[in-house]
Amino acid sequence: MTELLSAIAAFILSHAIPAFAPLRAYLIRAMGLPMYLSLYSMISVGVLVWLGFAYANAPYVEVWAFQEWTRWLTLMLMVPSCYLLVVGLLSPNPLSLSLVSADTYDPARPGIVGIMRHPVIWAIGLWALAHLAPNGDLASLLMFSLLLLAGLAGPRSLDAKRRAKLGQQQWQDLTQANRTLKGLTVAPFIGGGVLYAAIIVAHEWLVGVAPLP
Repeated sequence: MTELLSAIAAFILSHAIPAFAPLRAYLIRAMGLPMYLSLYSMISVGVLVWLGFAYANAPYVEVWAFQEWTRWLTLMLMVPSCYLLVVGLLSPNPLSLSLVSADTYDPARPGIVGIMRHPVIWAIGLWALAHLAPNGDLASLLMFSLLLLAGLAGPRSLDAKRRAKLGQQQWQDLTQANRTLKGLTVAPFIGGGVLYAAIIVAHEWLVGVAPLP
């Protein structure tokens, strides 16, 4: 369990230190933005990989016994989690995480961003919440609670970073626009369904646990 606790501490530090604006500004000045982003990305990926291995190797210490009904809770919560992950990654979003360039964002047709600034982070939070109930061991409780906390605290932290980057006026223009889903297409629904089905099929092979009752 020591390794898992160390990995959790590293995960928290890797997110808390860059969130401290003066330190982040100093590091960017010292090494340049491209180098800072590259180094931070490598560290973040490395910590996540370490966290995964530490969780997999942690001893099993039961906190509560598995209940069959919790499978259904997980299956239900994973539906919006998969959809929000796909729609968030495939939607231009100057306010949060996305695989699409923010330059293509149209405030008149914001899609999911019109009602939710951080769909990817909420997807991670839902995924963590979905896996808390059926996994009653201490290692799972620690890891999924950590990721749930990150999902809950992430939007506020990212809002602060984006506000500082965009400036107060542009931030207000983007966040106080009319609430609308214009621009949302059916493709993310299909993509979310495909991801959900893929997880159902591959879960037992990847994790060793059958998701269906």
